[in-house]
Amino acid sequence: MNSVTTVLAGLDAVRPGVEALYRDLHAHPELGLQEHRTAGKAADALRRAGYAVTEGIGGTGVLGVLTRGSGPTVMLRADMDALPVQEATGLPYASEVTAVDRDGAGTPVMHACGHDVHVAAMVGFAQLMARASEAWRGTLVVLFQPSEENGDGARAMIDDGLLDVSPRPDVVLAQHVLSYPAGYVGTRAGSFLSAADSLRVTLHGRGAHGSAPQAAVDPVVMAALCVVRLQTVVSRELAATTPAVLTVGSIQAGSGPNVIPDRAVLQLNVRTYDPAVREQVLAAIERIVRAEARASGAPREPEFEHLSAFPPTVNDRDATDTVTRAFAACFEQGVHTADLQTASEDMSEIPRAFGVPYTYWCIGGTDPARYADAVEKGTVSQDVPVNHSPHFAPVLQPTLDTGVTALTAAALAWLAPAGSGSAPEP
Repeated sequence: MNSVTTVLAGLDAVRPGVEALYRDLHAHPELGLQEHRTAGKAADALRRAGYAVTEGIGGTGVLGVLTRGSGPTVMLRADMDALPVQEATGLPYASEVTAVDRDGAGTPVMHACGHDVHVAAMVGFAQLMARASEAWRGTLVVLFQPSEENGDGARAMIDDGLLDVSPRPDVVLAQHVLSYPAGYVGTRAGSFLSAADSLRVTLHGRGAHGSAPQAAVDPVVMAALCVVRLQTVVSRELAATTPAVLTVGSIQAGSGPNVIPDRAVLQLNVRTYDPAVREQVLAAIERIVRAEARASGAPREPEFEHLSAFPPTVNDRDATDTVTRAFAACFEQGVHTADLQTASEDMSEIPRAFGVPYTYWCIGGTDPARYADAVEKGTVSQDVPVNHSPHFAPVLQPTLDTGVTALTAAALAWLAPAGSGSAPEP
């Protein structure tokens, strides 16, 4: 019996608790850096399983360490935060939570991105590894990260001394549930998730009565011209084979139909995979906006504010190959090559800070029958809710079992088998 089989022999015993934790977390979501209840649940579970636990890293982050003799050190990370979304799943454990966001506004909150799956699966995995600690050697580091959705949780933990309180890992591993059918497991070497930049652009005009446009410099028209022109950055300045996304997600200007305002505010999001392309797109945005402002006779230069920046997720090829082989030996349904994703993550900040390789994979969460029906009808994009949708609701099984199993197989691909003289060959 190999170490993966030995550890997973306890899956039936922990499954009810994992499912109950998932339902509880889903019903009690918390926004970034407010995950006090979630972090407490994770910390309590780790302590009961025998881990040395450090809480409050970066605000609400939790670190658990379990050492069983000499051997490799493996870190696995799960994110904890939810989103300001009104849930519309109709689940019996649907969220009815409201909270105050960073701007002081009240908002409904929902686990619309599956971080409840990540936490529950990580807890189940951590319990299994502690129960079967005779099957492996080395140091297991389990990390529960806050505020992934805001892009600042990983950096907050690093700035708060994560590298001082955690053993230095040999590799960092993480997973994410996506809208693929439950039971799906996908890996991808190299570029996997895009970098993401969010910007706020303020255009300045001159206000006037709506009946006297000649007295104004209309920032609404200026903003409209910018929006149209910005659509040409990807379509006309990048090669058709170069992936990138530029979205103007918000336009705010004016307060009434007969008043020309003195400013307009655009909020933009950019997704890229290559650092040179990122710089090219950001430079093109500034060039176009400044040119449109000058062409409109704006009395002041536009202002640019960088709201957030997510790094790209570029999986180490050797680490990904190691995990892929481990999954192939573990999952009867096989391992897929995951599609390139335009979503973004801040997890890579952690292995980058340690200076170690990482790999990040995905699992499916959609009811397989529902997914197959949508494929047959050609309506996957319409009928299968994706992450951040108010209808996003991963099915409990086999989603949770898949998540626990994937974490186990991936970790044990590095941790040495008990009684061996060395770590497994990567």
